[in-house]
Amino acid sequence: MALTTYQFAFARNVARLIEHIFLSGYTCTFGEALRTQEMADLYAAQGKGIKNSLHLKRLAIDLNLFKDGVYLPDTESHRPFGEWWEALHPDNRWGGRFQDGGHYSMTDGITAG
Repeated sequence: MALTTYQFAFARNVARLIEHIFLSGYTCTFGEALRTQEMADLYAAQGKGIKNSLHLKRLAIDLNLFKDGVYLPDTESHRPFGEWWEALHPDNRWGGRFQDGGHYSMTDGITAG
């Protein structure tokens, strides 16, 4: 499949995820979506990411989760949404599986994470 096919599906899935978050009584803001190669290299050198991140392909987003105006940075707070995300599409991945609860991505069959 073409990369744009994955990007279209990912964008639609993210819209559904955000709607699900709000309908569940939570709110969210955007964290990082697009990442440059320079930033990916820097994060990898700092042990905070990987050089071939799906953010580079517009197939990953980090969401900041809130409940009643309180920021919930922990992975466990994202669990119900991460598991819902994984069930939404077979190529969806949730960062909670590697201690990055706010990370939601879609694998393109080539890059993982």
